[in-house]
Amino acid sequence: MTMQLKSLFAKPVDRPIDGVIKADDEASLLMELEEYVVTNEIEKNLSRFLQEYNSYSHINGVWISGFFGSGKSHLLKMLSLVLENREIEGRHAANIFSDKCAHDAILKGEIDKAVRTPSKSILFNIDQKATIISKDQIDALLAVFQSVFDESCGYYREGYIAKLERDLDERGQFGKFKEEFSRHSFGNISWEEGREQANFEADAISKAFAAATGQTEVASQNILDQYSKTYNVSIESFAQQVKRYIDQQEKGFRLTFFVDEVGQYIADNVKLMTNLQTIAESLNTICNGQAWLVVTAQEALDKVVGDINARQANDFSKIMARFGTRMPLTSQNVAEVIQKRLLKKKPESEGTLTQLYDSEHSNFGTLFNFSDGSVTLKNFRDEDNFVESYPFVPYQYELFRQCIKGLSEHNVFEGRHSSVGERSMLGVFREVAIGIADLEVGQLATFDRMFEGIRTALKGSVQTSIQVAEGNLDDDFAVRVLKALFLVKYYRQFKPTLHNLSVLMLEHFHQDLTALRKKVEEALNRLESETYIQRNGDVYDFLTDEEKDIEEEIKNTDVDRTEISKEINSIIFQQVIGSTKIRHNLTKTDYSFACKIDDELQGRDHELAINIITPFHEHSENVSSLSLSSMNSDELVVVLPQNSRFLSDLLLFKKTEKYVRQNQRSSSEEVKARILQEKGTQNSERYKVLKTRIDAMLGEAKLIMRGDELELREASAKARIERAFQLLVDKVYSNLQMLRNITYADSDISKYHTDAKDGIMGGETAPLTEAQLQIFNYVQSQTRQSLRVTLKSIEEKFERKPFGWPSYAVLANTSALCGAGKLEARSDGTILENDALIKSFKSNRDHQNIVLEPQIEYSASKVKDLKDFYAEFFTHQPAASDARGLSQETASEFARLANKLGTLQQLSSTFPFLVQLSPIQLAFEGYAKKDVDWFIAELPKVSDDILDQKDDVLDPVLNFMDGPQRQIYEQADQFLKDNQNNFSHAGSDIAKSLKSILIDEGCFKGNKMQEAKALSHELRLLVDQGLMDARETATARLNSLQADMQQLSDYQSADLTRQTTADHAFEVAIEEIHNQRIIALIQVTVDRFTSDQYPSILGALVPPKVDSGSGGNGGGDTPPTPPQFVSAKTVSVAASKSVLDTEEDVDSYIRALREALVQQIKDGKRITV
Repeated sequence: MTMQLKSLFAKPVDRPIDGVIKADDEASLLMELEEYVVTNEIEKNLSRFLQEYNSYSHINGVWISGFFGSGKSHLLKMLSLVLENREIEGRHAANIFSDKCAHDAILKGEIDKAVRTPSKSILFNIDQKATIISKDQIDALLAVFQSVFDESCGYYREGYIAKLERDLDERGQFGKFKEEFSRHSFGNISWEEGREQANFEADAISKAFAAATGQTEVASQNILDQYSKTYNVSIESFAQQVKRYIDQQEKGFRLTFFVDEVGQYIADNVKLMTNLQTIAESLNTICNGQAWLVVTAQEALDKVVGDINARQANDFSKIMARFGTRMPLTSQNVAEVIQKRLLKKKPESEGTLTQLYDSEHSNFGTLFNFSDGSVTLKNFRDEDNFVESYPFVPYQYELFRQCIKGLSEHNVFEGRHSSVGERSMLGVFREVAIGIADLEVGQLATFDRMFEGIRTALKGSVQTSIQVAEGNLDDDFAVRVLKALFLVKYYRQFKPTLHNLSVLMLEHFHQDLTALRKKVEEALNRLESETYIQRNGDVYDFLTDEEKDIEEEIKNTDVDRTEISKEINSIIFQQVIGSTKIRHNLTKTDYSFACKIDDELQGRDHELAINIITPFHEHSENVSSLSLSSMNSDELVVVLPQNSRFLSDLLLFKKTEKYVRQNQRSSSEEVKARILQEKGTQNSERYKVLKTRIDAMLGEAKLIMRGDELELREASAKARIERAFQLLVDKVYSNLQMLRNITYADSDISKYHTDAKDGIMGGETAPLTEAQLQIFNYVQSQTRQSLRVTLKSIEEKFERKPFGWPSYAVLANTSALCGAGKLEARSDGTILENDALIKSFKSNRDHQNIVLEPQIEYSASKVKDLKDFYAEFFTHQPAASDARGLSQETASEFARLANKLGTLQQLSSTFPFLVQLSPIQLAFEGYAKKDVDWFIAELPKVSDDILDQKDDVLDPVLNFMDGPQRQIYEQADQFLKDNQNNFSHAGSDIAKSLKSILIDEGCFKGNKMQEAKALSHELRLLVDQGLMDARETATARLNSLQADMQQLSDYQSADLTRQTTADHAFEVAIEEIHNQRIIALIQVTVDRFTSDQYPSILGALVPPKVDSGSGGNGGGDTPPTPPQFVSAKTVSVAASKSVLDTEEDVDSYIRALREALVQQIKDGKRITV
């Protein structure tokens, strides 16, 4: 007899288990306590919390976080009962809870210690309590706290009424007020009933207030309105109220607010979050740590806070600090709760499951492995884990949690916050367990069954598609697959592929996996065909009603066949192959090719082509027909294999792309805009799949070239196409082998030209290669037909079949023909040679203007004549031996010599005879620009004249300028310039003779410079002697004058300093005379000294005289005045005549001179003569 699953469990799975714990539900407190599972994770969290609670430091905030169904609300409720140690049906909550932790003595001790602290718990769901308070209301969060605190104190939930009650109570008047109200109220109802309809009992309230407080009825009139108008609440006043309440309790009392679903209520409201922090902080500060806050949220605190700006960062850091005790609950915790509370097995059942594990565990890796890039989920860990979890698979806990989270984020559940609300994971797993309870052991809980556990919490509009499928499809299994797809729809990390969906639908360990896969695939195909789902590559997606409508519209979108071809062209040539050029390995040249899709050209045409034959082609399955049609074509035919999935996906991709493009901007509906955006994203993923699939198809495609099918195997589709293209290039360009597998580059244009030219110059002209001969013959044949041959036309000729030569190969070999003297290149009538030719060849824009012709042949005798002239004129042998090379070399030598002559002419101011070089230089510059024809035919006519110029002028001048004669000339010329003022005193005739030699135009010839050298020597001796004589005479005169001065009484009576100064002046003058190089200036120096300096020297010898002031007037002495000396030469004589003709004239002048000299003495001056 087979065992049923329900027989395995320690407790009936269909027993009442409240899946959702509600804060205000006290109907099943004892059961909730007894069945609460303290997991390892909860033990750790409790230990951390109780240590803080029992040893308060500064933190009074506790944050319990966990996803939907994680048990956070249950834990919150248990803590509220345990800390208060509520007595329930004769049992204390702390004792029940403590027994669950008996194995952990430390934790049990912490619980016992916490219970010994007197406390009260205020437990509430903030969502329920905030139904009458808008979040936008100022201090909305505080209003909720104030309301629940008022209620816990016995006051009314409405703030202003509670304020009235508290004021009366604190004055001891509340009891009297209630009695008076009952007496005056309508129907004598109690105050607890009357405050529910306070506006109708305003008169009774006023009278009761007057009677209780002793105020007049006039003063008490409308007292409730007065409280309503003046009522306000602040965090500080709230905290003070809590403080007064705590102070009224026994010593050490704690008041703890247990607030459920704070995270959902606050959401991303910054104001509410900061209010929560302020409430916690105020309670902590004012109540000295005796008021605590324990809250729950579906997210950890840092995620609730979310992104913040710099200004808010400080506030949020305070929040994080205030709620320093964190108690996160994970999916592992939920799994443990479900396993211990719902799935716990009977001891006798564990043996059965152990045997089942032993027989099946080796297959677990295959059965429950998710692939296709999906998220990694847990499998059975070991035997114990298998016994604890069976008939559920460990992956289902985390997967279901993530699915519920995704569904909740997309607003599929009923309720204020679009969460699942009515169900927990425990409740869902319980319903699944009940549904499979009668199945045999060995069966599994399939993931689709989870849907029924949340069905009642879903919005009606969300499950319409499933309801329609249940009513219209006659395939229950397809409906189950649809439910599974619904569950995983918004969990993006899970890839609902055929394989992964088959894992979700596995019903028992021995199920035929192949049959299951086929069954799932058939279900998916049907669901897709009827637009319940959509497929994007290998991934399937559940469609909502809105998505179904759009999917139908997409399917009905028309797409032109040419758009399909363009897309295939783009994927293959831009994505897979990556270019419309493929490099030929031997020549290292990129060959362009035309792209064709099903024989239709896509873009530019080229000689070579790759023709992709898709399954759309009429002969796509007739390879023989395609081979026959390719016989005479220069294209590679690529026949893609038949693939219906590829065709349908490609059509869907183009339809979706077109639909999204047409509707994206025009859609104003938020839901449709979101779906369009998702469609665009899905289409991007679909494109990636298409690319991958077409890559695989290219790897399997048949390759046909000129009727033959190619058998090629390469590592990738791209490599395979490139390999086939190599063969196509070799086949079409049959003359490519003439290049002998040489790889050409830009640098080869110069190299080939230079090598060919050097070969001619060395007399070792190499024979033309096969490629060069082809180019030369082409130029010759075109020239014979009087056709213009440009470099561009040569390139075009040899780049086409049957050659297919790379451009650099054509240019390099053509430049070699020019270098070898076989071809002549001209541009605008000018012959291109050497660097000019290479530069033009490398410039593509010049190729159209470069004309090539076969070069003219010249007789050997004329070439010899040119060579002989070169050797005789330039005095060395030329390097070249051919006419063109020899002509170029001769032109270069003329240019070099012309340049040298031009440099020499710049010295003509020093060497006047160099002006004779100007006409020769101009002639040579002209020769340098001549072509080969001139040098061969015309140069011989003027060669004698040129050689005569060499003998008569060039060689003598160059020898002069490069030899010692130049130095003689320069020295003589410089001596004449330096001493031109001395020649009137010495050697004037010799100077004239020397000057005449230097200005002679033929001075560079014969022995002219020897004559100049002798004259220079003789003239130098004369000038030196003249200088010596003039210096001796001047020195003697100064010495005599100095001796006379030293005999003067003024000198002898002067002090040593004045004498030294006077003598030093003579020494300076004598030194100046000896340094002077001009004879005339020596006498001038002496004259200037005697007339100007000497009187001043004498004056400086005599001390200044001091004149006494007039006596008796009290005046002081006048400043001393030095004596004045004047030279007799400087005394002005008033002569009557400027020329003396007679003795009387002389006598008259002497008298005038005497009068002038006497007048100088009378004026107090002394005269030097």
